[in-house]
Amino acid sequence: MVIRMALKKEPVKGMKDILPQEMQIRDYVVGVIKETYGEFGFHSIETPCVESIANLTSKQGGDNEKLIYKILKRGGKLNLADASREEDVVDSGLRYDLTVPLVRYYSKNAAQLPSPFKALQMGNVWRADQPQLGRYRQFMQCDIDILGEASNLAEIELILATSTTLGRLGFKGFEVRINDRRLLKAMAAYSGFPEGEYDNVFITLDKMDKIGLEGVKEELLKNGYEETCVEKYLELYRGLEQAENGVAYLAEVLEGVLEPSVGDSLQEIIESVGAVKDCDFKMVFDATLVRGMSYYTGTIFEVAIPQFGGSCAGGGRYDKMVGKFTGNDVPACGFSIGFERIVMLLMENGFQVPDKPKKTAYLIEKGVEGKMLCDIIAKAQAARKEGSQVLMVRMNKNKKFQKKQLMEEGYEEFVDFYKEALKN
Repeated sequence: MVIRMALKKEPVKGMKDILPQEMQIRDYVVGVIKETYGEFGFHSIETPCVESIANLTSKQGGDNEKLIYKILKRGGKLNLADASREEDVVDSGLRYDLTVPLVRYYSKNAAQLPSPFKALQMGNVWRADQPQLGRYRQFMQCDIDILGEASNLAEIELILATSTTLGRLGFKGFEVRINDRRLLKAMAAYSGFPEGEYDNVFITLDKMDKIGLEGVKEELLKNGYEETCVEKYLELYRGLEQAENGVAYLAEVLEGVLEPSVGDSLQEIIESVGAVKDCDFKMVFDATLVRGMSYYTGTIFEVAIPQFGGSCAGGGRYDKMVGKFTGNDVPACGFSIGFERIVMLLMENGFQVPDKPKKTAYLIEKGVEGKMLCDIIAKAQAARKEGSQVLMVRMNKNKKFQKKQLMEEGYEEFVDFYKEALKN
């Protein structure tokens, strides 16, 4: 008897199969990212996709902690009959981002890592979210982080590395929007909101681009905040619309509430990046930028690409997060590219992966020396200058097998150089 299993053709909801055309683009984007970030001194690392449930639910991930794919205990550790709480049956989960695993990784390995440590991490993450266009429950994240650098050199390097990468992928005219959580808190304090309500106020503020200033006012009043606080708060934003330099304007109005170093640092980041950037984008101070993660402690930033109509990269400073694992705070700052959105935009715009340089192998007979060898090297250099990739190797006795091996490595053309032929 033959038993046939009816396999479902569709993947699990919120997951997707990746066809060869997209895979080719994804591989290309990964290559550009790794090469560019490598030029900025970032080290590739890897962390497991499964993390301890205690780490994933440490209140560092905001609303993402509600979206964890949790994993049951295995074997004898799983006792469903006596379980009364979730903790009795769950001990781990799939990571929902790469920041929590990075902090755990750094906490364990800091003694073996350089300081500051510049980390590049790429990998899939999982969130039990409602799938929609460009958003799946499994997706690739690409993070760069600098741990151990307290100055704004970290922010400058992260912004330059990320903008350079996007430029090399063909994106132009995008914006890097920047703000500071300390500035947001100072504005809320100046307006008279209770400190315990800051995050709720910011949730409403984050809707500014959708509902406008009057919509923010209406929602804040609806949420029970005093009209004098709301009006004073919104007056700051009305003033920003008239100010030539938003950072300087707020630093002056918030004097005594905001540390002067916050405005100075923001201004330095904006001016430094603007002075040395080598691709088409602009730095924009955005006092409505909030960023949802509760672990941000200072500078925050994100990239907006006009073709997408939303952000496709974001990050900020999270100086207190390592300390929650180790007891000792470590300055930390990171930037994450929305890998899936970038790939989606490239595919929608008909992006074609550039042809790889032709790979040619020069097989040189033993005994070819002196001027004859020098002439071959000069020929190889000229071909490399024209964009070819040339390998020069001595010819083996079994030339047929040697060529077969080289073909497996991608070499398409072979040029044989024999001593007797070169003499003629």
